[in-house]
Amino acid sequence: MFDTFDARQGVAVDRNHFYAINNFRITKHDKTSGEAILQWDGISDAGPLVHLDSGVVWNGKLYAAHSNYPAWPMASSVEIWDTNTLEHVGSHSFGIDLGSFTWLDRWQGFWWGGFGNYDKVQRGQDHPYGQTINTQVVKMDDDFRVLQRWTLPASILERIAPMSNSGGSWGADGYLYLTGHDHPEIYVVQLPEQGAALQWVSTVLAPEIHGQGLAWDRSGPANTLWGIRKRDRKVFRMQMPEILPGSPLTRIGRLDGVLREGGNFNRE
Repeated sequence: MFDTFDARQGVAVDRNHFYAINNFRITKHDKTSGEAILQWDGISDAGPLVHLDSGVVWNGKLYAAHSNYPAWPMASSVEIWDTNTLEHVGSHSFGIDLGSFTWLDRWQGFWWGGFGNYDKVQRGQDHPYGQTINTQVVKMDDDFRVLQRWTLPASILERIAPMSNSGGSWGADGYLYLTGHDHPEIYVVQLPEQGAALQWVSTVLAPEIHGQGLAWDRSGPANTLWGIRKRDRKVFRMQMPEILPGSPLTRIGRLDGVLREGGNFNRE
């Protein structure tokens, strides 16, 4: 467990570091000691970045899902940082599309992600924010063009409502691990042989985290998963159990921003 000041939305991880993700800030930490090393600070929720979410490190870059949540209509993008310098180096806009982009992962040569929709009526609005049943997992090519889409199983939708799918990461076991917004549990799913709904395999009880972003550590043991607890901004490194199909419950064993270093980090 590591104390941070930016783990409010998600965490990404590479061989030597983890990256705590806030709405418009990212802090790079030493993976062993937890020491904060570098921070990218978007300064204000006035934008252009207002709601970063889950992230993944791939080929020396940190890719993070971003949306304008809770503004309407929903618009989303992928935002990219260099992991060495934490300079913002790229962006891909989805515009107004499938919902609020909540997570991004790289698996088997493709990009994968989740577009959240919500039963919750946001402040200043008079209708549900997209409706939870419209939440989708997508498969994308190298240019983030959507190739296929899947819905979530009804049992998971009922559990995560009125919020949505917040995090997702593919395990080495070939299962996709998903989280909601609030509950201390991880939903293990797989692609269906037929139809449009993902197939529910198991639920992992994860008492230390309460939904939000998560990331498999692909630089070490295959059973290490990272997650966060939003309320106190803690990052957890979890040793995951083997998933046995049919077991319903398993327990855990360049934007204008400011780069900060030398301990002069925004901690609010």
